[in-house]
Amino acid sequence: MPYPTDRQRDRPWVIRTYAGHSSAERSNELFRRNLAKGQTGLSVAFDLPTQTGYDPDDELATGEVGKVGVPVSHIGDMRALFHGIPMAEANTSMTINAPAMWLLALYVAVADEHDAPRATLAGTTQNDIVKEYLSRGTYVFPPAPSMRLITDMIAWSVANIPKWNPINICSYHLQEAGATPPQELAYALSTAMAVLDAVRDSGQVPPERFGDVVARISFFVNAGLRFVEEMCKMRALGQLWDEITRERYGVQDARQRRLRYGVQVNSLGLTEAQPENNVQRIVLEMLAVTLSRDARARAMQLPAWNEALGLPRPWDQQWALRMQQVLAYETDLLEYEDLFAGSHVVEAKVAELVADARAEIARVQEMGGAVAAVESGYMKGRLVGSLAERRRRMESGEDVVVGVNRFDTTEPSPLQAEGAAAIETVDPATEAAAVEAIRAWRASRDAPAVESALAALRDAAKTDTNLMDVSITCAKAGVTTGEWAGVLRETFGEFRAPTGVSAAIASGEAVGEIGVVRERVRATGEELGSRLRMLVGKPGLDGHSNGAEQVAVRARDVGFEVVYQGIRLTPAQIVAAAVQEDVHVVGLSVLSGSHLQVVPAVVEGLRAAGADDVPVVVGGIIPPEDAATLREKGVAAVFTPKDFRLTAMMNEIVTLIRKVHQLGD
Repeated sequence: MPYPTDRQRDRPWVIRTYAGHSSAERSNELFRRNLAKGQTGLSVAFDLPTQTGYDPDDELATGEVGKVGVPVSHIGDMRALFHGIPMAEANTSMTINAPAMWLLALYVAVADEHDAPRATLAGTTQNDIVKEYLSRGTYVFPPAPSMRLITDMIAWSVANIPKWNPINICSYHLQEAGATPPQELAYALSTAMAVLDAVRDSGQVPPERFGDVVARISFFVNAGLRFVEEMCKMRALGQLWDEITRERYGVQDARQRRLRYGVQVNSLGLTEAQPENNVQRIVLEMLAVTLSRDARARAMQLPAWNEALGLPRPWDQQWALRMQQVLAYETDLLEYEDLFAGSHVVEAKVAELVADARAEIARVQEMGGAVAAVESGYMKGRLVGSLAERRRRMESGEDVVVGVNRFDTTEPSPLQAEGAAAIETVDPATEAAAVEAIRAWRASRDAPAVESALAALRDAAKTDTNLMDVSITCAKAGVTTGEWAGVLRETFGEFRAPTGVSAAIASGEAVGEIGVVRERVRATGEELGSRLRMLVGKPGLDGHSNGAEQVAVRARDVGFEVVYQGIRLTPAQIVAAAVQEDVHVVGLSVLSGSHLQVVPAVVEGLRAAGADDVPVVVGGIIPPEDAATLREKGVAAVFTPKDFRLTAMMNEIVTLIRKVHQLGD
């Protein structure tokens, strides 16, 4: 029944916009403008060097500084980022994982300078490292020390910043990596169980406080276009979370067991073709996580309509913000009890999802839990296989994507009439300024204090001491992101996660188009005297490897021998592998906007190595103007999200190889 008065309307969820780019100063301006427009929480996007623990002047940071988020290299950057923002009142979400402890240490250090009591600090650090191994790729350390950092953060946060969510278990990227709804539920909950087990077994939290740990675990989910199923997925997640925390961990307080989750709707589902269609996609996906009161999101951020084209402008982000505000304040949604209580259809779908998720959770637990299932490659292989099947359905037309594989005739879009000005661009001088600034910062600080703080961090990392306090000391001493991560790299080592490509099942199209291309690959190999070999490379720090993995799987399906070494490679490493493996083509995948720096470096490296007969092709979110520049610099072909037919792409690549070797058509 409806509530009788407006005073009894539910409070809206926390309304956020995911934002940050170029520099801390520019991002601060954007934050304050968004707050003035009615945004009720901040969601900080960090650039890839920050996310992976590098300073702007590191070789791997080339082309990546300030591109997909804000660079935060030390306490000075964090001060600038939150200048004029009352941290005791803010609700801040930070999308940060491997160096989450470091960014939280910087945040706490600046809050101390603001005289904001630590007990007032509210917000979230994403901090789900398991999904980084499976999907997003911004991991640094091996699983065991990564879980140690998470455990330390949770234990410290519960004791010192009780309003803070030290982790949100992030199934968002699992869906982007191919997870079906049951897999998304199962792998997210398996990760939560691994985290809770680690905290419990560490002995850092007294048993009587364990309910407080559970109460601060949040989730971050993806909402796709099958919005009825997505809504049922959230009801299923709430049911399973309540069951697990009650039965496995003995939490008796229902308030501590309550599912708390934030949302960003499906960014990778947005299309480059007819991007105006993305507006209705975003609205429908938002409904999936708001319509059901019993499974409603606690916080939400929406992408902009043009994110498949590049970085959105402030106006584009404002449009996304207004979508939330219209739903929250103009409609009557928040005046009613749950709209789906008692629905036979919803109850049946929720029961199905719960049963399927329980079965997959059981399989993961039999393997030893989420970490073991990551290390064995099981979960990654399942995701790559699921995504390959999803792509097959889209390419065949079985799954309709409006404007892409059906209804693709269109009028010119007035929203794109401005050309390149229709997206935000990062000034190329941003990176040079950041490099100069980090060197000036190192030169101006108290060097003995820095060395002392880093030595204390190094010593503590070799013991089981909680690393939060020593990290805060490092932050206040002026230690940089690269230095903090560098000390832990020395102690913990680094890690390369399984790619899942070898475990993925072929698409099953033994005849038809795949069969034709497979024959061309075989014949071309015979003419050249060896099987065709393709190197698929991810230069720079971009860890979104889904596209590269699908290209690698399809290349293998059509008969190429595939060399794929995973993410985070320098151009020099890619060139060396291409020469060593004597490949016939190099395919590069870049989604971070660094293509104008890292791709030409590979082309030039191949020329210098005498391998200029190896064509380089590149795929990613690449504006037409940049694609033309890349071709001028020697790139043989550029593919963007509109080129979704991977088998046709393979056919074009075979043609390029034949042309280079003068084999005719």
